[in-house]
Amino acid sequence: MLSVAAAALFLAGCGSSGSETPQGGGGSGAAQEKVTIEWWHIQNIEPMKPVWDQLAKDYMAAHPNVTINITALENEAFKAKMTTVAQSGESPDIYQTWGGGVLKQQADAGIAKDITADVASWIDTITPAASAAYKLDGKVYGIPYDIGMVGFWYNKALFAKAGIEGTPATWGEFIDDVKKLKAAGITPLSLAGKAKWPGHYYWAYLAMRIGGLPALKEASVSKSFENPDFIAAGQKLKELSDLQPFQKGFLGAPYDTPEGQAATMGNAKAAMELMGQWAPNVQRDTSKDLGDDLGFFPFPSVEGGKGAGTDAFGGGGGFAVGGDAPPEAVDFLKFITSADSVRKTVGTGVILPVVKGVEDAVTDPRGKMVADSLAQATDFQLYLDQAYPPAVGAQVNDSVAELIAGTKSPEEVVKAITEVAQSE
Repeated sequence: MLSVAAAALFLAGCGSSGSETPQGGGGSGAAQEKVTIEWWHIQNIEPMKPVWDQLAKDYMAAHPNVTINITALENEAFKAKMTTVAQSGESPDIYQTWGGGVLKQQADAGIAKDITADVASWIDTITPAASAAYKLDGKVYGIPYDIGMVGFWYNKALFAKAGIEGTPATWGEFIDDVKKLKAAGITPLSLAGKAKWPGHYYWAYLAMRIGGLPALKEASVSKSFENPDFIAAGQKLKELSDLQPFQKGFLGAPYDTPEGQAATMGNAKAAMELMGQWAPNVQRDTSKDLGDDLGFFPFPSVEGGKGAGTDAFGGGGGFAVGGDAPPEAVDFLKFITSADSVRKTVGTGVILPVVKGVEDAVTDPRGKMVADSLAQATDFQLYLDQAYPPAVGAQVNDSVAELIAGTKSPEEVVKAITEVAQSE
């Protein structure tokens, strides 16, 4: 999680002329008072890192009293550092969030600020689907900058080599394709077993397809995951794992290194990976660009399942405002979510728009693949390791990783998650 990285497709035009004034007018009453904003984000490589850097420079040029200090961290490094500072009751002025249960815990602790009144005049410019994860109990605690979904990225050439025509619409067809790939001597799936979070995508999607989104929402209220549908999800994942579909050494593989999941896919050493909208860019950054050979299809439906095959799973990046942040922090968020700024971020090919009226800015064909699937989604589920409280989300990741490794049964998975949920 992305985490979240990409390829440099749009860097020109990110600058601002000396006479251009960014949107957002905060700080007028205290224009001469020096203000420092600490901004932590996870776009630590191109193309988004230089775009964020330039937008910060543009804002500071128009607001000479404001200094924005940027800390760009890799996904897991950010989470670790954020956990450490949060334990002391502190937070940066602006920091990465994915919303959901993690943000709620921060809000309850006073680490994240209620910005409902501050954004009331412009929150309606953001699409409801994008802002939903950052609204808690009717109050706004964060602003999105991206939205997307998880699906299967696949190598068309390897599919053709295995004699596979088209993409699977059902779980049964998917399993058949995995078997065809193995029979052709092709590794079907790339997985970052060491990172754990990519593996939870499989279990979450299967739980959605078999039990439906209401079952996942009910579990968050009842704090019980010992549902026959969730056990069935684990059984389906075990069925897949028993086929040994992942690359050799996957249990020790990270996600975004030259030896990781994305690179295995980018180097055409696996036919598929289940990943979010950022996948093509991380593949390119860590290995090669598959070009026109790279395709995308939604997670298949499960025969007899209660969930719709058109329900999407994923999320996007956003920013929360620290409890002691100055007003300029919210004003900066208004600036980076203005139409002009969003066109610059979307132009990288990494970001999908969260602001109304800029859909035409999506020109990257891979981004369009995801956007088209997302446009057909009937409902949406946030990543489970973000939707649920941190300890529960971590247990989902850990237990699913053990299931895939063959050291925990489907029944033991739901029992372990339930025990942690009920201890919260």
